[in-house]
Amino acid sequence: MNSTIRTVRAAVGALAAAGLALGLTACSETVDQVDKAVDETYEVTYEVTGDGVDTIEYHGGGGKAMEPKIETVEQPTLPWQKTVTLRGIMPPAVMPIAVDITGAEVTCKIVYQGEVIKQETGAGLAAAGGCVAVSPIAD
Repeated sequence: MNSTIRTVRAAVGALAAAGLALGLTACSETVDQVDKAVDETYEVTYEVTGDGVDTIEYHGGGGKAMEPKIETVEQPTLPWQKTVTLRGIMPPAVMPIAVDITGAEVTCKIVYQGEVIKQETGAGLAAAGGCVAVSPIAD
């Protein structure tokens, strides 16, 4: 895996330099090329706690790194937990949304290999706690 990470970092550096010269569209294409080169998968677990959560949106593993497919759960039962398999440099992300006139508190976590890699809490009239982490493959 370490050699894969070194190879990816070198490829990202070279491709990023080329992408800067070609502009924003080329940058997006560069990310797609790197994402295809890094075909390794990894698992994360999303956790959401709190009250009054109306929806939870999360990256479920479909789509591309720059355009992940968003999965949605309406009126989830809390605490909520979901383990997903992601690929390459796709970032793990979970976005619980609560709209509650009495105030709401929402906490989200992203767990990778037993360790919390991102945690956020949102509170208030419209709480939108969101967690987005860097892919552990790209780290």
